[in-house]
Amino acid sequence: MIKNITQNVYLVGIKDWNVRDFHGYETQNGSTYNSYIIKDKKNALIDSVKYLFKDEFLKNILDTLGATTLDYIVCNHAEPDHSSALSYVIEKYPNAILLCNQKCKDTLSLYFDTTNWKFQIVKDGESLNIGDNTLYFYDTPMVHWPESMVTYLPKQKLLFSMDILGQHYASSYTFDYEESLDTLLYEARKYYANIVMPYSRQVLNTLEKLKKLEIEIVANSHGLILKKYINEMLSLYSDFANGKNKEKAVIIYDSMWQSTDKMARSLIDGLMTNKDLEIKVCNLKTTHNTIVATEAIDAKYIFVGSPTLNSNILPTVASALTYLEGLKPLNKIAFAFGSYGWAPINVKKITEYFERMNFSILKEPVSCKFKPTKEVLSSLYEIGKNL
Repeated sequence: MIKNITQNVYLVGIKDWNVRDFHGYETQNGSTYNSYIIKDKKNALIDSVKYLFKDEFLKNILDTLGATTLDYIVCNHAEPDHSSALSYVIEKYPNAILLCNQKCKDTLSLYFDTTNWKFQIVKDGESLNIGDNTLYFYDTPMVHWPESMVTYLPKQKLLFSMDILGQHYASSYTFDYEESLDTLLYEARKYYANIVMPYSRQVLNTLEKLKKLEIEIVANSHGLILKKYINEMLSLYSDFANGKNKEKAVIIYDSMWQSTDKMARSLIDGLMTNKDLEIKVCNLKTTHNTIVATEAIDAKYIFVGSPTLNSNILPTVASALTYLEGLKPLNKIAFAFGSYGWAPINVKKITEYFERMNFSILKEPVSCKFKPTKEVLSSLYEIGKNL
């Protein structure tokens, strides 16, 4: 796919309609690997794509450049979805100079044989003139890899934002204004929750850096390019990075013989009496961890239920909590519940996860032996009601 983004800047990336997993993140709507060419006195390619699409990618480059050559390749991020086609591009254009920071060079050298690659190391804040345009490079470490950086084109007020402000989302559209704002923000929220959330402190540093730039276009590495809703996306990132939560409760649970399910339902019934509280239910028999994280990111309350199984909790619940623990959600208030047969280890195990994630504990856990009594169900209802 080739599309003119702005004066002499072309989108030459790939839509991956079929990808459904991104290291554990479920991508039900596919994704894109956005790559760009700046045509100038010196031509520059901004980032690459996944190697599976190298042939289509090389054709896009050739069709865009025509008889001219490729002078520079900017690598903002060494992760293989952006770099694994690089070797094929360099084979086609062996004299192209690869621009990246030192950490990116080190990482690329671990992935590929870079012996014959022509590197030029750029430092934070450095620039390179390519004719009518000048490229500026800014390091954005740990958003979301150590070597991450962005590239800025001041003449066109265009930011090549790498993985920042993106979405794993493939559609027939190219720009944000072609899609509904609700869809855009949901896909961005899902992306932040599952990719960027562990690095919220670093996101705040990056947002401060971006405030100094005049930006009218965000040419990101995944999803829809931003023109109309840049401020909304920056606000979303700021809220998440600062741990701003809504009056929202997420109930995450699984059940063996419906006892924990009954407990969850009583809790939910109580929560539903709070008219201003948004409620999301994640039954782990049918809910992927991707959605758990997406709903949890802006929730004030996290309720987790599991029965005891073999002196532990159910694998589905352990999986969801392990996934969340790695993502490091901020400022949560939590509560554990569930049934057991021989030992009330379930709520103890759940609470240990809460403690490691620095969640505040709402109440002492509620557990019951085998089937919940009316008194147990009533207590859960009251906990929800009196939230």
